[in-house]
Amino acid sequence: MKSFARYAFLAWVSVMVLLCGADGARAQTPAPAAPPAAAPRPDDTPSIRIGAVLFADYTYTGSPEATDADGNSYHPNQFNVGRSYINLIGTLNHIVNFRFTPDIARETGTGSTLNGSLTFRVKYAFGQVNLDDWMSRGSWVRFGIQQTPWVDFQEGIYRYRFQGQVFAEREGYLSSSDAGLSFRYNMPSNYGEIHVGLYNGENYNRVEVNGQKALQVRASVRPFAKGRAALRGLRVHGFYDADNYVKSGERRRADVGATFEHARLNAGIEYLDTADQTSVSRASVSGRGYSLWATPRAKNGWEALLRYDHMTPDTSASNQTRARTIVGASYWFPHQGAVTSALLVDYDGQTFHNFSTALPKQQRIAVHVLVNF
Repeated sequence: MKSFARYAFLAWVSVMVLLCGADGARAQTPAPAAPPAAAPRPDDTPSIRIGAVLFADYTYTGSPEATDADGNSYHPNQFNVGRSYINLIGTLNHIVNFRFTPDIARETGTGSTLNGSLTFRVKYAFGQVNLDDWMSRGSWVRFGIQQTPWVDFQEGIYRYRFQGQVFAEREGYLSSSDAGLSFRYNMPSNYGEIHVGLYNGENYNRVEVNGQKALQVRASVRPFAKGRAALRGLRVHGFYDADNYVKSGERRRADVGATFEHARLNAGIEYLDTADQTSVSRASVSGRGYSLWATPRAKNGWEALLRYDHMTPDTSASNQTRARTIVGASYWFPHQGAVTSALLVDYDGQTFHNFSTALPKQQRIAVHVLVNF
């Protein structure tokens, strides 16, 4: 009986050891992975943001001189508000947003009773459909009065719009805004973007005057997006604007260039080719030009502005050229977030060579103020 009890006890101990071992084995087995967390829902809360942009300056003209009502010669000089914006940027949900920007600018039309007054007009007024749910982040479609593909993009790299326009706009060949429909595709991994749009072609401050439309395309590629950090800021660009003044009367612009962005330096170079035939009864006029600029900056907010533009407006008279030199020094005040303000002192000189009508050299020294929030 004792033997039976002993055997029974040993059997019970053996079973318990086996059971404990099985529980230990189960305890050592990794728990099944939890199902992946659902992606956070996009924020669809409607919102609106209000901002403003101010360009102000004091400009002294060294040449040419002007003459007052009594025939006295003097150097024109004035305080001026060159441009002021009020930005209203709204979001209806993560797909649809909009922008409305009134532009307050000086009226310069000689036939207008408002000549010299600051007038209110619309610079941007568009709706945007974000395509992040279907394409790479940053892709969208816009409809309305909006930024054109080339000028606004350049201004994001060349930060001195408050001193003067970028090359193609300053020479009168392009505008920063127009009414139309456009699409932007942002390449994955930050390799570049494509922006294509169909516009009236008359700029935002004029009505459509013909049945023609401007097709504008810009492609920008960042060849070293995954390369060394020092080279990631290099981008190459190509832009083409196919438009007509009248049927079969071309208004064409082509621009190629490269830009470089770095914490200590932004720089750019571009080559512009144009063709203008205002009527089929007139010959087409071809123009060519180039621009180089650099803005080296220090860590304490000081920055230099160096720029040279050269334009031949009619290649059939290739010795007729105009050139512009800009040299300046600026201080960018430290701020947090998207607020930007700067003070710039610059020299802006333009010369004209071999034009049929003699044009005097233009020399200006100015103090410019930028406030953007």
